[in-house]
Amino acid sequence: MATLVTGAAGFIGYHVAQKLLERGDEVIGLDNVNPYYDPALKEARVARLERFPGFRLHRINLEDRAAVEALFAEHRFPRVIHLAAQAGVRYSVTNPHAYIDSNITGFLHVLEGCRHNGCEHLTYASTSSVYGCNTEMPFTVHKGVDHPVSLYGATKKANELMAHSYSHLYRLPTTGLRFFTVYGPWGRPDMALFLFTRAILQGRPIDVFNNGQMQRDFTYVDDIVEGVVRISDRTAAPDPDWNGDAPDPATSSAPYRLYNIGNSAPVELMDMIGALEDALGQKAVKNYLPMQMGDVPATFADVDDLARDAGFHPATPIRDGIGRFVDWYFEYFGDPRSR
Repeated sequence: MATLVTGAAGFIGYHVAQKLLERGDEVIGLDNVNPYYDPALKEARVARLERFPGFRLHRINLEDRAAVEALFAEHRFPRVIHLAAQAGVRYSVTNPHAYIDSNITGFLHVLEGCRHNGCEHLTYASTSSVYGCNTEMPFTVHKGVDHPVSLYGATKKANELMAHSYSHLYRLPTTGLRFFTVYGPWGRPDMALFLFTRAILQGRPIDVFNNGQMQRDFTYVDDIVEGVVRISDRTAAPDPDWNGDAPDPATSSAPYRLYNIGNSAPVELMDMIGALEDALGQKAVKNYLPMQMGDVPATFADVDDLARDAGFHPATPIRDGIGRFVDWYFEYFGDPRSR
């Protein structure tokens, strides 16, 4: 039986699908390959996955209820790893409807597909953006996240609530994974590392928000993937100690779980830029700017639950991860300085 990976042409979805295929699993991918960023990069990821005989891609919009229903009815997936979404904090400030269509309506269609077709475990992507105004560090899944500062974060919090309702009503096992600033080869061109690399190589200034006074729990994509696959293999179960008088947001009397996946080692933005400059062998011209709408000054993941339940703790050092990203970037795009 195949595992469904939604967002298979995306950054994390591509890596997760490849990991499953490499261990011999059959994978059905779902992606609409939209132009939020260059579709050529998405098509290149798909081409690499199609080298595996156990992979097939269905080009479907999550908002297309009939198409999603037909896919689930045809395959009756025992496991679903839902990674498709409209991503990006800043884009959500000016394009809110895209987030409701994909992240709310689309997620409902995935939940319904799982509910009606015998899915044994739904694992889905959430985000560190749900922590919003929370400032107590490290961020823990065991405290409430009721003050998002971006619509993107709000839609992902809504996903967690929607998943819980389906776990409670229909006993559908669901696990949400809050990702922290994922980076690495085949990454998204709208994220800081990719934007900085391209600008530095072209001799253009990089925009450094909050005047560089930011920390991020940068997490290498291979660590994210390891966490996703291990948690997907571990079906969510009810917590026998859960108590409605003092409800734990991360567990439930229903088969429901939440985990952080982060490096648990926040890095100063200026240190990240310094590591990138060293990997490229070129200094950046920096354009210091105030904080962007929807942003937060710091993120820091408590991953004790992940380590306990999955036996895994992300740990790739930032300089190692950036070095691997730069190696991939030059392999894929070439070095413009040598032309």
